[in-house]
Amino acid sequence: MRSALVILATLPLLVPPGTVAAVPADALAAARETAALDGPLPVIVIGFPDLVDASGGAAQAADAAGPAGSGEAVPRPPAGPRNRRVPIKVHAPAAGGPFPVVVVSHGAGGDWDTHAAQARHLASHGHVVLCLEHVGSNRDRLTRGLQLIRNLDAMIHDAREVFARPVDVGFAIDRAEEWNRSHGILRGRLDVERIGVLGHSFGAFTTMVVCGMRPAIEWLTPRVEPGRGLGPSLRDPRVRCGVALSPQGVGEPFFIRESFGSLAAPLLGISGAQDRQQGGLPPENRRQAFTLWPRGPHRFIWLAGARHLDFTDSGDLGRRGLPSPTRADVQPVVRAATLLFFAAHLSGDDGAAGRLTAAGLAPFLRNAVDEVEVLAK
Repeated sequence: MRSALVILATLPLLVPPGTVAAVPADALAAARETAALDGPLPVIVIGFPDLVDASGGAAQAADAAGPAGSGEAVPRPPAGPRNRRVPIKVHAPAAGGPFPVVVVSHGAGGDWDTHAAQARHLASHGHVVLCLEHVGSNRDRLTRGLQLIRNLDAMIHDAREVFARPVDVGFAIDRAEEWNRSHGILRGRLDVERIGVLGHSFGAFTTMVVCGMRPAIEWLTPRVEPGRGLGPSLRDPRVRCGVALSPQGVGEPFFIRESFGSLAAPLLGISGAQDRQQGGLPPENRRQAFTLWPRGPHRFIWLAGARHLDFTDSGDLGRRGLPSPTRADVQPVVRAATLLFFAAHLSGDDGAAGRLTAAGLAPFLRNAVDEVEVLAK
């Protein structure tokens, strides 16, 4: 299995090879003060471009998740062997561990580098980050025939892709477990009992679904019987929490009002006043859906001035992503909030949730992003 290794140094703090080291006690505090910058840990990047999932696909995953409710007829996702490529690029601290694991799911038209700078940031603060690529909704499919709008619409309504993406996440977690057992560099360095997921746009949908929300089926092609209502649960119980950047509200193509009540893992949503939703729905639609989330340790952050593309960051690979004039203003808040949420739910920092407030995030506001709201359930 072909892989490539590149070592990227951040700051000159090294953990002796072969040791089992915790994240430095002050690392999260430092992250809160310098969230726009990489953290203290040097980072390595390992690419696995040729991974293939030959499992039974979404139908098998739905069976594993169990019935959606007593007496309820559960719609069946498209069946059949996957034989689907799932490239994964790993960003990890150069030494030490075991570290919590974060799986990153890109949006429609993205790839495994769409969130490269964010992944490096998380890794430099003590996480092993798995950036996967969803081959049915990646950059190649978006640009096919140079019909971007048509291709985008087809991707987000494609029943196979809607159900395949959560299975890709499960496959990535399977690989994390395998690598932790036997990989020459990663063995013993991944804490597979502490797993989070982060995703943007179509990746936010993916994150929400693996955390327990259920997709609607009425907008999917080909038709999923009975043609209306909720699809099956594709919850992955190994996922302890999630961060959804630009989480969807009620409406085409992903969710109806009943979709949100089955949320089972702590979830952080982040959106903003210029973050329009598909189908012409206003940004406020994303925020209004938070009222439908069940009670729990969930948070929703609303940023003045934030646009849809601000929630991606490929850093020095910026040529791969579309530009946005306010990305640099949004990213410090997103990175600080993400670190605090993962600290609370993956790293056992009891005080982190208490710092995830408007006052706690205010030091990271700048320029166009001059106001933040933090909603709690």
